[in-house]
Amino acid sequence: MRKLKITLFFALIMVVLAACGTKESDEENTNGATDDNAGSEYGLIEDGKLIFAASGEFKPFSYMEGNEMVGYDIAVAEAIAEKLGLEAVQQKAKFSGIVTGVNEGRYDVAVASHTITDDRLEKVNFSDPYYYSGPVIYTRPDSDIQSAEDLKGKEISVSRGSTYVEMAEEYTDDIKQVDSDVVALQSLASGHHDAVITDDITGQTAIKNGLEVENRGQLGISEQAIAVNKENEALLEAINEALQELKDSGELAKLSEEWIGVDITQEPEELE
Repeated sequence: MRKLKITLFFALIMVVLAACGTKESDEENTNGATDDNAGSEYGLIEDGKLIFAASGEFKPFSYMEGNEMVGYDIAVAEAIAEKLGLEAVQQKAKFSGIVTGVNEGRYDVAVASHTITDDRLEKVNFSDPYYYSGPVIYTRPDSDIQSAEDLKGKEISVSRGSTYVEMAEEYTDDIKQVDSDVVALQSLASGHHDAVITDDITGQTAIKNGLEVENRGQLGISEQAIAVNKENEALLEAINEALQELKDSGELAKLSEEWIGVDITQEPEELE
């Protein structure tokens, strides 16, 4: 009888240990599953990867170095992916089709210097701004264009698919759309077109790189943000949280200073 009790006692202990082992094993398997499916809660195209689109034609925001895109936009995308525990996967695409690509699910997000507009908000959601800028009139030094009023009836070149198309339409019907802002400025400096409307930072960079063009007036302030598919609220919320952390830590400002030369992450004061 005593031997039977001892046998039952050890049998009970074995059952308890087995149960504990199963629980620990389940927890390990659960944790392992989470690691193997990183980002699954965000509804990504591919678990563990943040597939983002940029144009690669908008220096210093995104441009090519060898077979890879680099620049401020790219650095921001990679920093956000790291915050979310994801691998950043870049996709080069024509700027005019990037928002549509996000809308149709070809990319998880677009980090491509998109200005927040009502038209784009019909197709995608936008994160909080990750930098601020504004449209500027650029001309050749010998131009008689001194302000926005002088643009009436002139030939204006703008980037295809950009917000500057509608802006140019306020002044003229003679609008030449090209593949990128840089192409527009290069063409202007070479003697084509009367003016270009593009981002202030892009123009400043072009001038630093030797293009003979001049700023003839700022037309407003714009907010640039990350485009996210409208059905992916979880990813949008996570990106906003990551952006706030990058702002609070000063990392976003450092990335801006590294790639742009100035801090463009602070919201500017209203124009007078």
